[in-house]
Amino acid sequence: MRHIVIFKFKPGASEAQIKKVTDGFRELKSKIPDIVAFEHGINNSPEGLNQGFTHLHMLTFTDVAARDVYLTHPAHDAFGEMVNSTGIVEGAFVVDFESKD
Repeated sequence: MRHIVIFKFKPGASEAQIKKVTDGFRELKSKIPDIVAFEHGINNSPEGLNQGFTHLHMLTFTDVAARDVYLTHPAHDAFGEMVNSTGIVEGAFVVDFESKD
């Protein structure tokens, strides 16, 4: 089970502010046992189709039930509040999927 969150940051968001969001996302792995893996990166596609969404974060879970625990976990709620308090996020795009391969 994969949970992908891609952020579009407002113009003027500093690298330090963006790092705070990424670090907060990474810390969830140590706070929520149901997270198997955390990965992140910055879009580098030459196609120009990202619509301003630049910073990708991907969490891996063993199954849908584990993802559902994460969604309602207090640490996830606190992370969301921290992200909102930064005022730097212009948009977020979320996709969840289970591999069919």
